[in-house]
Amino acid sequence: MTTYQLSHLRLLEAESLHILREVVSELERPALLFSGGKDSAVLLRLAEKAVWPQKLYIPLLHVDTGQNFPEVIEYRDATVVRAGVDIVVASVQESINSGRVADPGPTGSRNRLQSVTLLDAVARHGFDALIGGARRDEEKARAKERVFSFRDEFGQWDPRSQRPELWNLYNTRHRSGEHFRVFPLSNWTERDVWEYISEEDIPVPSIYFAHRREVYRRSDLLWAVGPWTQPAEGEDVLEATVRYRTVGDMTCTAAIESSATTVEEVLSDLTSSTVSERGASRADDRFSEAAMEDRKREGYF
Repeated sequence: MTTYQLSHLRLLEAESLHILREVVSELERPALLFSGGKDSAVLLRLAEKAVWPQKLYIPLLHVDTGQNFPEVIEYRDATVVRAGVDIVVASVQESINSGRVADPGPTGSRNRLQSVTLLDAVARHGFDALIGGARRDEEKARAKERVFSFRDEFGQWDPRSQRPELWNLYNTRHRSGEHFRVFPLSNWTERDVWEYISEEDIPVPSIYFAHRREVYRRSDLLWAVGPWTQPAEGEDVLEATVRYRTVGDMTCTAAIESSATTVEEVLSDLTSSTVSERGASRADDRFSEAAMEDRKREGYF
């Protein structure tokens, strides 16, 4: 008797497709969060598969801090054209101009300000579900997130009032003004994501691969020299071969030293890594032990 077994990667894909099809069948106005990072690139490919042969009709939603890496914005725009999808760009600068949030100054991080901009976009467009690429292996607050994570009418997350998800059954009931954050990649790891990128030949921004860049060292992290990230007195600028493991804006995302220029070499890098990509390079998660959970309670991704 012949047996048919899916590989580990195809099992994860099947689970994600099931989750995405639950979203489009149960909720009226979903949007797909798209940062231009590797996880959202994989998520976009899965969403395209979930509705195939129909063209993807879920709009992308990008919260633009105005402090992004230029390579990521170029990749975002090229991806929108390639996929033929609509995109909503919610601007933190517009939130500052309208007085919704305070300007942190030319060198201050706008990362935390994204929550207000995101929730305003949800209200403006009437989205009842935001599909995101967060994974449980990234950070402990995300590890306790449900797949269908309920947000109240204020867009806030209460980890104590989340709904059970037994046997992959999801409760999508909600009242007007409430919405869900849905995470189809919850059970994936960073390595799974890169293996899927390799298997599906998914393009990702060039900064994920080794390149020469002017950087400076601060608090054991390597920061790119840029318009919003300048070395302080006594911090020396050097040119190094680096890459990025995660994509945030320039003020909170540090580089790592690496010579990996291909997906296969990135996978080899991961074999020797003992720290998650956020732990290795995201300053916004270092403010406190509960930095991510505090932001999520306010409406963060």
